[in-house]
Amino acid sequence: MSPIESLQRHTEHFISPDELRERLGANRPLRVKLGVDPTRPDLTFGHMVVFNKLRQFQDLGHQAVLIIGDFTAMIGDPSGRSSTRPVLTESEVKTNATTYLEQAFKILDRNKTEVRFNSEWFAKMSLADMLTLSRKMTVARMLERDDFSKRYAANTPISIVEFLYPLIQGHDSVMIKSDVELGGSDQLFNNLVGRVLQKEAGQPEQIVICTPLLVGLDGVKKMSKSQDNYIAFNDAPKEMFGKIMSISDEVMWDYYGLLLEESDESIKQRKAGHPMAAKKNLAVAMVSKFHGADAGKHELEQFEKVFARHEIPDEMPTFSIASLYANPPGQTSVPTVTDILFVTNEFESKKEIQRLIKQGAVKLNGKKVDDPFHKPGPPEKEYIFQAGKRIFVKIIP
Repeated sequence: MSPIESLQRHTEHFISPDELRERLGANRPLRVKLGVDPTRPDLTFGHMVVFNKLRQFQDLGHQAVLIIGDFTAMIGDPSGRSSTRPVLTESEVKTNATTYLEQAFKILDRNKTEVRFNSEWFAKMSLADMLTLSRKMTVARMLERDDFSKRYAANTPISIVEFLYPLIQGHDSVMIKSDVELGGSDQLFNNLVGRVLQKEAGQPEQIVICTPLLVGLDGVKKMSKSQDNYIAFNDAPKEMFGKIMSISDEVMWDYYGLLLEESDESIKQRKAGHPMAAKKNLAVAMVSKFHGADAGKHELEQFEKVFARHEIPDEMPTFSIASLYANPPGQTSVPTVTDILFVTNEFESKKEIQRLIKQGAVKLNGKKVDDPFHKPGPPEKEYIFQAGKRIFVKIIP
């Protein structure tokens, strides 16, 4: 497979292979741009799809330029949004940016990555500079964006700042003189704006490569922190393993292709086997990638112990009944099962616990708890609570 063919794998938009072939003919490392806005502390598996593509360019000898959008994060990328994104403070953005870099180098080669913050140039721009940039696009052109046009038709507010976002992202390309810009398929419009601005600046227009959007845990919407359907780079091994095991069989094959970058032939062979075996293999591979091979093997053992053999896991959150109720708010008597479970912070509310008990989903030392107001008293040795299939809590004296 040629480098061009390899780079075309797992892409949704590629503008264009011929331009990239011509650029490669110059026999120099290309500057390959990827911008990420540190809107939250965690990178997700959704980010990993395009990070894999950037690492692929690095492996071919090219220069990755990772732009941390510390300036644009305070505006908010409107891509795919039906409402205005909440504004972040400068302090929040700086904190998130630090964690982004730590996580990015779990995929990228640090020695082949140039890191830039777009506040380097935008913080120096005057109002006159920004107005000059704004003249390069029209409102009609901005409304060609699918998300903008839908919001406009629905009379949903669109701020002028959001209209500026594609221009600002495009100006990043001018400032770092990118040869290639990568992004998810929802970034196509923004990336094409970069081509327009580079042409006006007398620069060669960047090649635009957009990867598919990874479907989240709900099996419907793209993986997104705002949708809370994501798996984060920094998720604990147990949490990461459990989330992967919760995805649908259909979505799993996309994860194999986009995250593990397996070939179509390899995926075809896996489909011939049992889907549960394939999903366990996927979970082990991803946990091992971020936490080491021992962690992947351990989580598989614990998963099979709990779900296949219906045994108690080796590790679980452990609490002392004395410490939990040293100064319990409003607690004047022996705590109920609901009280005990609630203060472990494993549940969102007491109502959730009571609902699980009524559904027969809570066990105390292997026996179902029928009464949410049952008072088991202090444990002589230990209490092992199980709620559903995944939550185990140990209470000791």
